[in-house]
Amino acid sequence: MLAQTRPCAKGALLFSGCVPTSEFGCPWPPGVPLQIHAMDADELPVADGDLDVARDLVETIESAELFLYPGNQHLFADNSLPDYDESAATLLKQHVLSFLDNIE
Repeated sequence: MLAQTRPCAKGALLFSGCVPTSEFGCPWPPGVPLQIHAMDADELPVADGDLDVARDLVETIESAELFLYPGNQHLFADNSLPDYDESAATLLKQHVLSFLDNIE
């Protein structure tokens, strides 16, 4: 993940999945905020262990946030796909814009 391995990273937004920081061989950089977005009943992140990883990241990274939206669609924010969920995508957009507004 570029935010973890690039010294000038300002933040990271993860959608519909994530991996442990150990995948990149270094800890999460201090002061780099992180948001993770997924649906609470999406089978792919649950089966792959991504949801557990996301919860671990939020517990260990001070500036990490996990946003779970009701539903089971995987790519729910892409309005060109059948999984699109307008209400969840709208809420995701609000969270992302707030995140970006607070990047220094």
